[in-house]
Amino acid sequence: MDFNAYQQTLATELRGRECPFPEAEYQQRLKHLRARMHADGLGAVLLTDPSDLFYLTGYSTFEVSVHVALVVTADTLTLQVPSIETGPAMVTTRVDHVIGYRWEGVGDVLDPLAHALIGHGRKVGVDYWHGSLRQGVLEGLKQRLPDTQFVDASGLLKSIRIVKSAAEIDCLRHSARITGQGIEAAAAAIRPGMTDNDIAAIGAESLLAGGSEFMSMQPIVTVGLRSSVIHTNHKRCRIEDGDTVFLEFGAAWQRYTAPMMRTLVAGQPSARMRAVFDGCRRVVDTLQASMVPGQTFDSAARAAEQVMAPLASEVFFSGVFGYTVGAQFPPSWVEGSGFIARGESTVFQPGMVFHLPICLRIPGQWGMGCSDTVMVGEHGGEPLTANPWRLD
Repeated sequence: MDFNAYQQTLATELRGRECPFPEAEYQQRLKHLRARMHADGLGAVLLTDPSDLFYLTGYSTFEVSVHVALVVTADTLTLQVPSIETGPAMVTTRVDHVIGYRWEGVGDVLDPLAHALIGHGRKVGVDYWHGSLRQGVLEGLKQRLPDTQFVDASGLLKSIRIVKSAAEIDCLRHSARITGQGIEAAAAAIRPGMTDNDIAAIGAESLLAGGSEFMSMQPIVTVGLRSSVIHTNHKRCRIEDGDTVFLEFGAAWQRYTAPMMRTLVAGQPSARMRAVFDGCRRVVDTLQASMVPGQTFDSAARAAEQVMAPLASEVFFSGVFGYTVGAQFPPSWVEGSGFIARGESTVFQPGMVFHLPICLRIPGQWGMGCSDTVMVGEHGGEPLTANPWRLD
């Protein structure tokens, strides 16, 4: 059978079987989006970020490198996927209109997509800032719909996704529990003579055995001087006595990830290591106390900067004290709907969830990273992960 017949058969046998949330959850999300669309005068939005499609429909697959699209209008949803993804589209969503195209014929997407947009006003919102929006698709649509204005709506859904529902918080709590198990298993195994790959393998086994789906990022393990270099990962490096071992894991539960960092020392930590570790803890404590509804992200960043000041000339820090997390796909668990950093005027609201990635690196020596995933509560940050805050 071809992919159209495959789709029809699955629609009868397995439709929506793996959709992660009840229909009422999706209707509430769509209600919020459509209200924003109406306020902005948008007849439709065209979404291509896999995490946005998941958020609104449940659509989930590990193949996120291909073109997919969701057209949202005032009363319809149309999901477009390649032939190899008709299975996930049928099993993970309940969307009424699913249109397939030949995987090898990406040019075939244009006419059906243009047809889905016709008759829904002259303004269509798109996310110009996400890499999933292919310029060939956008230019082809503009040629086919010369009277349609495509406008930047990159912040439209982000402003909704940034506040998590009770169902989403529950998924993040599940992720946090498994993340903690993986970190603990890896930490307990650390010994001089092992490699960073050995530790990553032990952590990954624990995460998967604990129930994690495929993760948005692999377990991150770096040791010794390599831990002083941001965004490196395991590479068959031997752990020596006295080395720092940096761990950053994030289990996926219904695509939701609550990450955590922990750093341990294979042996006795030096006085300087303890001092930098204590600095990490003070920064995280300050951030949690500053994550009060009504306060700005900027104010929390400034408070954290003051606490970090005694170390600032010696350590490298990215400048981002927190980023939102939620439902994501490879290559990253960063949601991108909010950042705790200088100049960010967004205010905290209950239900926002941030990873606080406090990692302080002394170039060429070692790095010290410790973090929690934290939810904004009525009076400040409430950790979802349970970092033990120990170096041993």
